[in-house]
Amino acid sequence: MKTRFCRLAVSVCCALSLSSFTRAFAAFDFDDVVRRAQDLAKESFKDERGSVPKWLLDLNYDQWRDIRFRTDRSLWLDKKQRFTVQFFHPGLYYDHTVMINVVDTRGVHPAPFSPNQFDYGKNDFASRVPQTLGYAGFRVHYPINKPDYRDEVIVFLGASYFRAVAKDLGFGLSARGLAVDTAVSSGEEFPFFREFWLVRPGPEASEMTIFALLDSRRITGAYRFVVHPGEETVVEVQSRLVLRKDISKLGIAPLTSMFFHGENTLRKFDDFRPEVHDSDGLLMNLATGEWMWRPLDNPETLEINAFHMPNPKGFGLLQRDRDFDHYQELETRSEERPSAWTVPKGEWGDGHVELVEIPTKNEINDNVVSYWVPEKPAEPGQTLSFDYDLHWYRDDRERPPGGRAVATRRDRGTDGSVYRFIVDFEGPRLKSLPPETVVRGVITVGSGQEIGDELIGQHVIKNPATGAWRLGFQIRPKDNRPIDLRGYLQKGDETLTETWSYTLHP
Repeated sequence: MKTRFCRLAVSVCCALSLSSFTRAFAAFDFDDVVRRAQDLAKESFKDERGSVPKWLLDLNYDQWRDIRFRTDRSLWLDKKQRFTVQFFHPGLYYDHTVMINVVDTRGVHPAPFSPNQFDYGKNDFASRVPQTLGYAGFRVHYPINKPDYRDEVIVFLGASYFRAVAKDLGFGLSARGLAVDTAVSSGEEFPFFREFWLVRPGPEASEMTIFALLDSRRITGAYRFVVHPGEETVVEVQSRLVLRKDISKLGIAPLTSMFFHGENTLRKFDDFRPEVHDSDGLLMNLATGEWMWRPLDNPETLEINAFHMPNPKGFGLLQRDRDFDHYQELETRSEERPSAWTVPKGEWGDGHVELVEIPTKNEINDNVVSYWVPEKPAEPGQTLSFDYDLHWYRDDRERPPGGRAVATRRDRGTDGSVYRFIVDFEGPRLKSLPPETVVRGVITVGSGQEIGDELIGQHVIKNPATGAWRLGFQIRPKDNRPIDLRGYLQKGDETLTETWSYTLHP
């Protein structure tokens, strides 16, 4: 992919007023990207991304990591400019380049590329890199931890993947623009962002706009991302999707994470770390107002669970466990991984949230995917609209507003014919209740019928060490079928907690 270098004079940029920026950006907006997506959908699919020399794809991980963008070549680097952008070098897993444009007061023009923008470290192949190679992706920097240092806050790299962080957090799970036929026997299709437009913010701006054009064999799309970095980094997402061909399953607002093992995992391997995961549960806020928590696991076989959620109020993959002692990992610091929470805008209609858990023998690959699936299939040529806010954060006591499940443990109970579950719930309201308070555990199975003779026993007790309340119960399965479990705590007619959900595979 050929690019030409265009640099703005710093003195000119500093003199521009906010109104000047606004007038310049009016020449290119989201409607322009939507029209491109609609026009592209009328054509047969052609992967027109730039190719990468094979020898760059043969690099090992350490060689590719040793290629670093020179910070003094950052886009918009200026003492009065809060946002800057750095770029990723193609190679290793990143076998295509993407077109990256800049939108500023001079209009729209390609972002520059040159091997001189990179420090190749110990590698000796800098002179072999094509002068017009192009970029694999980019990252946006903004001061969220210290006023005098621009932190890396959001990254767009690979297919339609992007990930962000908030204050005092490290990178963890990823989002995607779209998921197509995930966990379908015919195979998953991976749409990709083929072109970006980076809108230069004003000198004192606290948000940045990014446009993206998505493409794939059966679908195209236009995206607008407005990034608000901070204590909780919020990414406003607008998307318009245009089908080329029929698609059996669209995954809207997909999140991808890793779960190797946790306190609920029946481990058959040695690991000095008590837990290893980037996320430990799926949280859902239904249109009815109910909050539901699904602990993640590393199953023995592929697990796909669907939760009916018409017009969802919110859903996301969370990292609730923030205790270093539960991880004991000095390098990855799993307790500092962000949670990601999706808040749909408008009514999305009938559909369900799907959770896919893939067996893994290590923590190298992401093995958890979650997204919302519309019930009504779209037709080729139809334009679909899905807008939402994506929150990246540490914790929020309003999600959910009541008590929450913070740990799920299980074993074979008092004899080999039963399964015992211990679920801990925490929250300010729960902590304020005296130990003698009568708190009841409400447990259901399957379609909501009481477990009856399968429920061997249950108890609820306050933990004097933590102030949490513990729900314990045992189940004796009648056969080898999977058993869907749900439970929450109740005081009289008052529901104290979210609904804990789990599938037991005897």
